[in-house]
Amino acid sequence: MKHVRNALVGIGLAGVLGLSLVADEGLREASRTGLAKATDQLASIATEGGYLWRYRPDLGERWGENQATVTQIWVQPPGTPAVGMALLEAHAATGDERYLVAAAGAARALVRGQLASGGWAYLVEFDPEARRKWAYRSDLDDPTAVPVGRRNVTTFDDNTTQAALRFLMTFLAASSEDPAGVRDPVRDALDYGLRRMLEAQYPNGAWPQRYDGGPRDPADFPVRPARTPADWPRRWPKADYSGYYTLNDQSQRDCIETMLEAARRLEDPRFLDAARRGGEFLILARLPEPQPAWAQQYNFAMEPAWARAFEPPAVCSNESVGAMGVLIELFGETGEERLLEPLPAFIDWLQRSQLGPDRWARYYELGTNRPLYGDRDGRLHYRLDAISEERRRGYSWEGSYGIPAAIRLYETVRREGRERARVRRENRADVPRPSETRVRRILEAQDEAGRWVTDGWIDMRTFAANIRTLAAFVRGD
Repeated sequence: MKHVRNALVGIGLAGVLGLSLVADEGLREASRTGLAKATDQLASIATEGGYLWRYRPDLGERWGENQATVTQIWVQPPGTPAVGMALLEAHAATGDERYLVAAAGAARALVRGQLASGGWAYLVEFDPEARRKWAYRSDLDDPTAVPVGRRNVTTFDDNTTQAALRFLMTFLAASSEDPAGVRDPVRDALDYGLRRMLEAQYPNGAWPQRYDGGPRDPADFPVRPARTPADWPRRWPKADYSGYYTLNDQSQRDCIETMLEAARRLEDPRFLDAARRGGEFLILARLPEPQPAWAQQYNFAMEPAWARAFEPPAVCSNESVGAMGVLIELFGETGEERLLEPLPAFIDWLQRSQLGPDRWARYYELGTNRPLYGDRDGRLHYRLDAISEERRRGYSWEGSYGIPAAIRLYETVRREGRERARVRRENRADVPRPSETRVRRILEAQDEAGRWVTDGWIDMRTFAANIRTLAAFVRGD
């Protein structure tokens, strides 16, 4: 009788597992359908293959970071490169060519938006008359002879040019069997963009926030370690900071990671060398004791400097953690121990600068280490409630900034060695297999037109995240 009961239990379990597999496959098929509907919707709102940040459902209002027109797309994430990367993940998960075709449209749009200086501005304009104001490489017979007055400034701010280049690299890897007529212009734009990005790097290994493509005299940019100035202006001086050595919004980190990806994908030692030199800059840029951390930007004397009216010369926890993470990544890539040398003192500073459990100020005053808060009028304050409500809500002044996780990663790498840093890098872009509950919620929120409408907007950040989630579920990793 015991054997009979066991057999029945076994049959019952097999039945449950069978139903589970059937349900799982049914949800996968629904996810495939959801992906296809979302991509059809994207095709219906794309401009020349590219995308903005958000749209009203009737398309009567469109925005990137600013309000946009029907002839514009956005490069700055979560614009065209971010959507393109999500489409490539859908293609990898399904093998369906429709996603590669849509990604190819995004790639062609970026090719047409590449500037003669090598990179991209925040947006791309497709109106023929408005394009005359820009130095788009595809519109020029000679990109070295840009007509006077045309806009030709590459931006590394907000991961703009870096995201475009990484997407083009990923597209070329995914489309290896496409006709040369599709791939060749993309490869040409990638090669040109990477070459100009190498030229944009300063002798000390830093990149600027923006680059106009002009020549530089290395003698104007001596390589020296960072220093804390004896004094600095307490009011915003309205200086042009676009050429400064910039970590703000993780710009230096994103540049280094772009070079590392180019080195891996293209097997070109120039890019690994550029990434290494980017790490050398971070070693130089760590400020001396008693504040052995990083500033958001440095002038050419290697002193922390003002940027916008609410971004003072200061020690910055958020960007410092970005520096820490990319130094660990460079250590994983190269095995060079000196890349980790700035980190123990930085961690000590973090531990003594906490505002509370897992909470730090973004800015700390040079010398005193008091938290700093700025406003649009260029005035500085020592309390968050002293600044305007608009700035309190519109900028990150306090937070955890991923600091606890960064410290744990450093401790793990020190304990387990270089390979742990390499594994983190290889797995960083992977989307974990989502739960069935999460997938069902995404599909239930999608309307018949294939849209996700949130608070009255079709939002590309939501679109890209949901496409990546559905693709991960279909892939089944």
